[in-house]
Amino acid sequence: MMVSFTCMLMLYLGMMMFYLNSKHLLLILITLEFMSLVILLTLINLLLIYFFDMNLLIYFLVFMVCESVLGLVLLTVCVRSHGSDYLKSISLLLC
Repeated sequence: MMVSFTCMLMLYLGMMMFYLNSKHLLLILITLEFMSLVILLTLINLLLIYFFDMNLLIYFLVFMVCESVLGLVLLTVCVRSHGSDYLKSISLLLC
């Protein structure tokens, strides 16, 4: 019970960080990665409690890696084309 509360608190804090750090693209990507790790910890906790198959973890890890790679590609493209990851100066339609 305490682990679930801790995971939910961490997820809430991640959402607050996402809201507060919405000026730079790199900070948004780091916050999304943090939230993905919290969801992974929650998933591990649930799978261990209910003795489910661990194949779901592999699928989720692959999804997390693909998300990270796409985020870094987006960051690289925006920084190369606009010179900064500051979102107020970047029109996302131009990236």
